[in-house]
Amino acid sequence: MTEEQKNVVIKRRSSGFGYASIAKEIGLTKDAVVAFCRRNGLTGNMAGKAPEETGSRCKECGAALVQAEGMKTRVFCSAQCRKKWWKGHPEMLNKKAVYTHTCAGCGRKFTAYGNSKRKYCSHACYINHRFGGGGADD
Repeated sequence: MTEEQKNVVIKRRSSGFGYASIAKEIGLTKDAVVAFCRRNGLTGNMAGKAPEETGSRCKECGAALVQAEGMKTRVFCSAQCRKKWWKGHPEMLNKKAVYTHTCAGCGRKFTAYGNSKRKYCSHACYINHRFGGGGADD
């Protein structure tokens, strides 16, 4: 990294720019910029805004969140709030891997998330089709 690049990184981080945008501007990798910033104390929220100013509050209960420096931005104050919020907002899930299949056992249409090769709608259909419905009770 040249002296000119170092000066640009220092100036941009002080202005609140992110690592990726700085790296793209000066033609280095993001990791190189992050490493330089870490060595020179330029990590964290460089825009100088306190968590209270950014409105950093839990999405579920509204409690004030303390953001840890160098960590991912927190959205919920606890796992309970996170689970409660997502349970109440299922439409917000961004499910991209939803597949529609026809069950090989009963012939009904069903959807499966994340499994493009699924054949049966349930374990009962699998047992019935594969073993002729013979269970331990027969």
